[in-house]
Amino acid sequence: MTADDPHGRLDDNDYPAYTMGRAAEMLGTTPAFLRALGEHRLITPLRSEGGHRRYSRYQLRIAARARELVDQGTPIEAACRIIVLEDQLEEAQRINAEYRRATETAHPPAAA
Repeated sequence: MTADDPHGRLDDNDYPAYTMGRAAEMLGTTPAFLRALGEHRLITPLRSEGGHRRYSRYQLRIAARARELVDQGTPIEAACRIIVLEDQLEEAQRINAEYRRATETAHPPAAA
């Protein structure tokens, strides 16, 4: 996605983004698996100028985690939800750590 195009399209010369076939090959899965992740709104492919679906490295990491869960027997719908919840937990932990650091800096513990 480029800054001047908010619709999720990217030029074929933009940062590395892999075609659906290449992304599926890298994950050891099928394009149908990537489409299923899109149907469950876990990842949304970017579009190149030619209209081809492209996946970023970040999206491939998310898809790899989903593939790991599915390989363990988790239904794809549940795997997508688990990943969203894991992401929310990670964000909450980051915010909590930032808050703690800020309060410790503003109010250092009293010396005993």
